[in-house]
Amino acid sequence: MEVLVPDGVGTAEALARVTHLGIGAHQDDLEFFAFHGISQCFQKEDQWFGGITCTDGRGSVRQGSYSGTSDDELKRIRRDEQNRAAELGQYGAMIQLDYSSVQIKAPKYQETVTEDIRNLLEATKPRVLYLHNPADKHDTHVAVFQRSLDALRQIPREQLPAQVFGCEVWRDLDWLPDDLKVALPVGNHMDLQRDLNRVFDSQISGGKRYDLAVMGRRRAHATFHEAHSADQAEGYTFAMDLNPLVQDASLSTEVFLEGVLKVFKEDILKRIART
Repeated sequence: MEVLVPDGVGTAEALARVTHLGIGAHQDDLEFFAFHGISQCFQKEDQWFGGITCTDGRGSVRQGSYSGTSDDELKRIRRDEQNRAAELGQYGAMIQLDYSSVQIKAPKYQETVTEDIRNLLEATKPRVLYLHNPADKHDTHVAVFQRSLDALRQIPREQLPAQVFGCEVWRDLDWLPDDLKVALPVGNHMDLQRDLNRVFDSQISGGKRYDLAVMGRRRAHATFHEAHSADQAEGYTFAMDLNPLVQDASLSTEVFLEGVLKVFKEDILKRIART
């Protein structure tokens, strides 16, 4: 585990001041799905964003000038990119857990990963928490979500975040019915958004233009979110409200998602029926 505190205060103090926390699988996930939290805290003294990246970057795609990069060198590059993003975004703390993607998904490591996340949740006690959403189509993202949920369910209820969002990366959440969709406005600090996305050159320079795609998705959400009014923001990221899943330990992820999909299905069929 590596902890970076960009402004140099002590680690315990840095963690304790975190108000908005994101837990992502890979380097760059936080900047893509949790920019709402980053922007809420940027240049603030009473709000601080903290980031947790769970994997070490060794298994990342190698493209262009990085195509011959070794696992160890790519791990260093990806770690440095994530730390640079934390410095640019003025994060309160940036934690990299250094597990491989294989370990994150392996049953034998579930308790260890969960314990690490639980310890960090107890150290930070964030008011707002940004996670991957359980309907993401990337296995490692879903595994990190599951370990985060396991950790939350081990924390006393009075220490749970007030808001827990499941955010989009490898599957848009525009399909969620509006009464289940959380639209997080991200139309501010546009230069910071672009700078954070561009930090991750190892994933972009070979032609995978995450920097353009993320900005385009946010702008598209702002326009297509509401059909009968002018755009209310320059950009949105969409999220699921995960509080019901966090608050009810007897509710499985599968049953939770079945309920979401049922509402989605009913929304489609009712619209067809009335037209």
